[in-house]
Amino acid sequence: MVQCAKHWQNTMTDTPILQVENLTTHFFLKQGVVKALNDFNMTLKKGEILCVVGESGSGKTVMALSLLGLIPFPGKIMSGRAMFEGTDLLTADKNKLRDIRGKDISMVFQDPVTGLNPVITVGEQVQETIMVHRSISKRDGQREAIAALNSAGLPDPKRIFSQYPFQLSGGMCQRVMLAMAMVMKPKILIADEPTSSLDVTLQAQIMGEIRRLRDQAGTSIILITHDMGIVAQMADQVAVMYGGSLMEFSSTETLFMRPTNPYTWSLLQTIARIDQPDKSLRQIPGSMPNMIDMPDKCPFLSRCSKALNSCRNGGRPPLEQVTPGHMVACYNRMYTSD
Repeated sequence: MVQCAKHWQNTMTDTPILQVENLTTHFFLKQGVVKALNDFNMTLKKGEILCVVGESGSGKTVMALSLLGLIPFPGKIMSGRAMFEGTDLLTADKNKLRDIRGKDISMVFQDPVTGLNPVITVGEQVQETIMVHRSISKRDGQREAIAALNSAGLPDPKRIFSQYPFQLSGGMCQRVMLAMAMVMKPKILIADEPTSSLDVTLQAQIMGEIRRLRDQAGTSIILITHDMGIVAQMADQVAVMYGGSLMEFSSTETLFMRPTNPYTWSLLQTIARIDQPDKSLRQIPGSMPNMIDMPDKCPFLSRCSKALNSCRNGGRPPLEQVTPGHMVACYNRMYTSD
């Protein structure tokens, strides 16, 4: 049996802090339209850790950047709503969105080295985050920045405050990024593959810092990952993405014990399990679909061994509730066994 993450009921509430509806983002290239994100739906509750999982190219990072208004050219948000405390993040003016970013919603990017400015000391970058959102003196800003570096687990934070990113290791740069994201005690933290370039020990430490932020400040977490072990350890809810679409959304326990979308089931079969040491790992046959001018059908169709005629003849399967809190986009959604 897979041991899933524990739930901290004293922190998490049923009140949604972020409601995303039908978020669609496309990139317009000379070769065609890349349908990177299609009708994405998500509910994030206060104090909840939501893991967004899927293969590379599934649209996880595009979803996060869309929420913060950081989609690069030639990308464009085509439709949708993202309600955060009465504000639609997708239609908010630049000043309002700039005020929300860093203060109420922070993001830890996937590559910590490129996420930091190479010609400014790391301390100044953390300090700037504080002073942009608060009217305090430079000295007080420096004091709080050093305290943030210390709380992120960095040794000798006064020394690190005056150093440049190239003088730090990848793990230390990731902690600096985490300090910048946590210093304002945001209501939502988006962490995009925060442990992808770190060793196992540092991964555990970074996950511990993220969990501590949730437990102590009540911050809601959107954790983007492809590591199902991290999902089992950290998540309260899980959103499974593939080919720019949301395939399944459920509690962590339901996802691991009763996967309903064939893609989710196939994804879980690629994981080594302690309780089944002799079981051979399965590969998902085929490859990710071409996202350019992708047809309006299930993106997993070409790799799915359980596809029905309705899958081939119908359009993109709608996201429907199969049990309370368990949403699945699949015409063959009752598929749960080998």
